[in-house]
Amino acid sequence: MTLTLRQPPGDVSAPGRKPPNFPCPQAYWFAPNRSMPAPATPATHGWPVAWLPCVESGTLPRIGHASDGCFAPGSQGPMRQTFGFHPLIDAWFSRRFAGPTEPQCRGWPAIAAGEHTLIAAPTGSGKTLAAFLAVIDRLFRAAEAGTLADEIRVVYVSPLRALSNDMHRNLQTPLAEIAALAAEHGGNSPLALPFSEAPPRPETGPRPETGPRPETGPRPETAPRPETAPRSDAVPPARSRPARQSAVPMLRVGLRTGDTPAAERARLLRKPPHILVTTPESLYLMLTSRKGRDALRQVDTLIIDEIHALVRDKRGSHLALTIERLAALSQRPIQRIGLSATQKPLEILGEFLVGGGGGRVHGARQPAPASCPDAHARVRPTIIDAGHQRRLDLAIEVPMPVIGAVCTHEDWAAVHARLVELIQSHRSTLIFVNTRRMAERLTHQLSDLLGAEQVSSHHGSLSAELRLKTEQRLKAGVLKAVVATASLELGIDVGYIDLVVQLGSPRSIAAFLQRIGRAGHSLHAIPKGRLFALTRDELLESVALLRAIRRGQLDAVRIPEQPLDVLVQQIVAETAFQEWIADDLFALFRRAYPYRHLTREDFEETLQWMSEGLTERLGRRQALVYYDRVSGRIRARPAARSVAVSNAGSIPEVGSYRVVAVPEDTVIGSVDEDFAVESLRGDIFLLGNTSWRIEHVRQGDVVVSDAHGAPPTIPFWFGEAPGRTIELSTEVSELRAELERRVRTVSAADSTTTDSTTTDSTTTDSTTTDSTTANSTPANPTPANST
Repeated sequence: MTLTLRQPPGDVSAPGRKPPNFPCPQAYWFAPNRSMPAPATPATHGWPVAWLPCVESGTLPRIGHASDGCFAPGSQGPMRQTFGFHPLIDAWFSRRFAGPTEPQCRGWPAIAAGEHTLIAAPTGSGKTLAAFLAVIDRLFRAAEAGTLADEIRVVYVSPLRALSNDMHRNLQTPLAEIAALAAEHGGNSPLALPFSEAPPRPETGPRPETGPRPETGPRPETAPRPETAPRSDAVPPARSRPARQSAVPMLRVGLRTGDTPAAERARLLRKPPHILVTTPESLYLMLTSRKGRDALRQVDTLIIDEIHALVRDKRGSHLALTIERLAALSQRPIQRIGLSATQKPLEILGEFLVGGGGGRVHGARQPAPASCPDAHARVRPTIIDAGHQRRLDLAIEVPMPVIGAVCTHEDWAAVHARLVELIQSHRSTLIFVNTRRMAERLTHQLSDLLGAEQVSSHHGSLSAELRLKTEQRLKAGVLKAVVATASLELGIDVGYIDLVVQLGSPRSIAAFLQRIGRAGHSLHAIPKGRLFALTRDELLESVALLRAIRRGQLDAVRIPEQPLDVLVQQIVAETAFQEWIADDLFALFRRAYPYRHLTREDFEETLQWMSEGLTERLGRRQALVYYDRVSGRIRARPAARSVAVSNAGSIPEVGSYRVVAVPEDTVIGSVDEDFAVESLRGDIFLLGNTSWRIEHVRQGDVVVSDAHGAPPTIPFWFGEAPGRTIELSTEVSELRAELERRVRTVSAADSTTTDSTTTDSTTTDSTTTDSTTANSTPANPTPANST
């Protein structure tokens, strides 16, 4: 049985109707005083065409369909002068893409102007490229000008190590292609014009013509040339230009996460990359080391990807304080760029992004002072809201004949059979579950039905090598299906996915939209998803979930208010390398949005506890800082830095044992501490779709060997099931109330009909009885007193 709830396309010609993923809708940033009505000519795909005003000079771009992007008249690629990109950057984009998307059209001008920018757009709409292309262009120009040293200028932060690893790989490809393009057009193409003839940035001004550069090696790094000399528009002959290979700026990307080897971390500090890809915890650790702080002093751009996944708990509060520490450390103003697919409300998240910083970084506007009490009231980022709604192909699957209160073994057999049918009818399928135990169990069952080479699992308790191998096999089309937890929920590149299955309720509207968006991960593809309801309660919750999506509902983001335990950790880390005045440190941390209402009394009480110890019995032996109340100075105690490093982050610590395979001594993953201590030598369990035999358990490691497919048990992990959001709970309550009203209405109607039928029957029976009595008198009645 399949319950289907699809979003109808509606009337595409209705006034004010906005087509999905429409580039540059009413985007008049370059011509704010020009108003151009949209023509009524219908487009080929049913959406009305519209004018796309994207040229500062007033030249009208051609009329085109939404999928065409922002194009120049008669051109086959994006307009070179629209966003002021360097010719090489513009040429690379023209080769790779048909045109810019809406987040790119609206985001590039704001980012280029130095504005703090928050981009909210559906999955697959190009928002990551919207952030990075403008930043790469800025670095490219600085390298060409000889002002880009071996220093970290851009920091990219993502909530998952896997996403950071993926972004590191994806950034290296365009940088290499741009360098190859520059070498390819070294002397025979208009793209080989001297870099100084690219459209100038407003903040840099015109540069003088200096003639051809020598061909005898790379250009030395020198101070910027004066901007007063006249600029020449003459183009030297092609044969007189220098070889481009010597002038191509080489931008480097570095990766720093918990999976990065120690040798690579040391190499990153010796020769810092221009773009650093990291996680919130790794950025905190770099700020808590002396060499790391030195490497971060020239940062001028911060990109936070999937920001909605960070702000909902203390991890976001921890990151907010880390950002303010970075802003205080850097010798340059930092532009902040936030990216997200699903978030609500945008205004609050925008304030979380910018904190107490100023509005424009690379322009004329200056950052707000740290001690300004109303900084949060004045600071507003540029918000690019490309919407979260798009056409979806959704259906609820109930494969069992009769759905019950629990899912029995017979029900699971029907679920597995339906999953196999869906997997075999699609090229690649991504199955999401809520727990790691379910991921291992379902992978094992599907492997028996489809083959071990067709299915794999992906979750946080597998090693980084196994997760990466699964991602690459899925992207290459080797795997037919992958069973994953939230580890593949965000924007990791896994290639083309044509079907997403959610087994059981995801317990969140935003999480379900994020997961379904992994299917059809491109601009105009329609994501296809199937939601399996395993019990009666899950069926009601699934219907409520799809009703909420159809109404355009989203989970509201709730940011924790000033968690003091996170504040303590950051105070210890910040004072480990320099002495602070209490007033200045208080003003610095109040710039973080979660701590905007932090009172001086709470701050002083926290400092008192940190300087005098947790209890009177222990005294100051457990104190973390020295706090002189007379002078107001704070400095860390000798052991403070080790405490800050060993207790980094706010992710709840859970006891886990590493799983190490012998004889290779390869780390396979990890299991729960309770599962490890309860296991015995010779026990066989499943991890990563492979059976492992336990050899021994010691010193936090479970040493295993290959069990060669022997029947395994499924390991368990405590405390991993998600809770249901308030918005989804409200939808479930409203659905139950509506069903109750309908049942009562039907029952009342049935009761009225029954009463009416009963009355009619009683009247008929009474009439019949009277008639029968009247006509049934005996012919010869017996006398009453007869003998």
